[in-house]
Amino acid sequence: MSNDKPNTAAPALAPNFLRNIIEADLAAGAHVRPGLPQVITRFPPEPNGYLHVGHAKSICVNFGLARDYAGQCNLRFDDTNPAKEEQEYVDTIMDSVKWLGFDWEPKQADGQSHLHYASDYFDQLYAMAEYLITAGFAYVDSQSAEDMAANRGNFGQAGKNSPFRDRPRDESLALFRAMKAGEFKDGEHILRAKMSEDAMSSPNMNLRDPAIYRIRHAHHHRTGDAWCIYPMYDYTHPISDALENITHSICTLEFQDHRPFYDWLLETLSAGGFFAKPVPHQYEFSRLNLTYIVTSKRKLRQLVEENIVDGWDDPRMPTLVGMRRRGYTPEAIQLMCERTGVTKSDGWIDYSVLEGCLREDLDPKAPRSVAVLRPLKLIIDNFPEGESVECTAPVHPHFPERGLRTFPISRELWIEEDDFMEVPNKGYFRLYPPIDDKPGSRVRLRYGYVIECTGYDKDDNGKVIAVHCTYFPDSKSGTEGSANYKVKGNMHWVSAPTAIPAEVRLYDRLFTDAQPDAGGKDFKLALNPLAKEVVQAWLEPGAELAQPEERFQFERHGYFAADRVDSQPGKPVFNRIVTLKDSWQPAK
Repeated sequence: MSNDKPNTAAPALAPNFLRNIIEADLAAGAHVRPGLPQVITRFPPEPNGYLHVGHAKSICVNFGLARDYAGQCNLRFDDTNPAKEEQEYVDTIMDSVKWLGFDWEPKQADGQSHLHYASDYFDQLYAMAEYLITAGFAYVDSQSAEDMAANRGNFGQAGKNSPFRDRPRDESLALFRAMKAGEFKDGEHILRAKMSEDAMSSPNMNLRDPAIYRIRHAHHHRTGDAWCIYPMYDYTHPISDALENITHSICTLEFQDHRPFYDWLLETLSAGGFFAKPVPHQYEFSRLNLTYIVTSKRKLRQLVEENIVDGWDDPRMPTLVGMRRRGYTPEAIQLMCERTGVTKSDGWIDYSVLEGCLREDLDPKAPRSVAVLRPLKLIIDNFPEGESVECTAPVHPHFPERGLRTFPISRELWIEEDDFMEVPNKGYFRLYPPIDDKPGSRVRLRYGYVIECTGYDKDDNGKVIAVHCTYFPDSKSGTEGSANYKVKGNMHWVSAPTAIPAEVRLYDRLFTDAQPDAGGKDFKLALNPLAKEVVQAWLEPGAELAQPEERFQFERHGYFAADRVDSQPGKPVFNRIVTLKDSWQPAK
């Protein structure tokens, strides 16, 4: 059995700009506060979907930095949009973060939980919004959504002030309280920040009087119907950071243009007495752009709802639940995130990098086994009928201390269909029958005997249904006589009477295009028709005992995992995690 417990030992610290910042802050004592670590980060997912491999990078960066610098990382749910949020998403996000190898629960004696929700701060967020109104930094806008969008301008055109921008503060405050009391419909009013007198002409669209509260009559999964107004993410995020004493607020580059509002809001609220300095600072790094996948929540939802895949945990999906079900290891994902580095430059990482990390992680862990995926009967005509001989093979060829596995060889075996050809191609070293006056080929049955092909049987449709051979009793692997036989071919096999039937799902990349949704392309046109193939295979004895998520290397075929949902002892179902070598080519 493979050992899949995440390795939480601190790795060698590869330098990057975030580590440089943190180390400079530590040296300067920039965040020395009584009873608090000097490094506090956070991972703030929205509970409106399943985490995908792109989120894994952010998880590894935030939790990894906290781990490496003896700090803490908070898991904070940004639950400010009740129309799209569900407890199901909260639960799966928590499960995925833990599976990936991280934990927000502290090991310190104080026992303070580092699990937070933005909804925990609704009262404070509301109080700070009232302050912004009374201090002249926010106003209630009563424009229609269409007028607001038109007056906002665009990247080449300055926006126009709302006709309600100079609304008296008392009037805005009264309207905001009436919004909270449920006196208006969704969209009837909105609260906007007023950062400066000329904010609507800012070249940064995010600073043109950004919305900070909207009306939304929707049931919240934690607060019920207590609220009908909800804060916007750009407003909630910096305040939550400050309330949690975050030292380094780390996010991806798409939030870079939002940073001026982050800084302005915390400076304004600090001046108002809500926060002591230093307030948190936001740092951005490049997101993980992995080829041959899509990470848009809308597109992933489309794949699920249109039954293109078999749910959020379909092993073809780039969701963490899907990757886990396929058999990916958290260590491999962590290794990929570490190797791709932390930079401020966007770029694409080829999917083969992740697959390489998988192979590197699985190779020393996965015990070996034999599987015949496309079976063809092989009959050893001179082998005593009803008898068998025990063969042995290492559990792992590089770790003899893990011992040997045993399995029988008998008169009838299963071999792979492509291990036999009626008329061999040049350079074909497996089984083929006698041709003209030449004898049939000789090959070694791996861990067993040398055999010589003597013929084959066909059905009425001309399909080969059995291959015949004879064996050489003195050629058994591991015996002195085996050295007398020099053959080029070496085949794997399982004994037909004791082989274990199993469903094996051969998974591949979901898309044939490296960037399936780039440039407005219809990503569904790039779906890989060979992304899933189901075969009925025969496995080496012992495979029926595989536990869900147990991983093996099926010799010659790749790395496989017992499906965590469908596989049962006595009735195994295996998923191919990754092939042995990187030979991927898109289907033609």
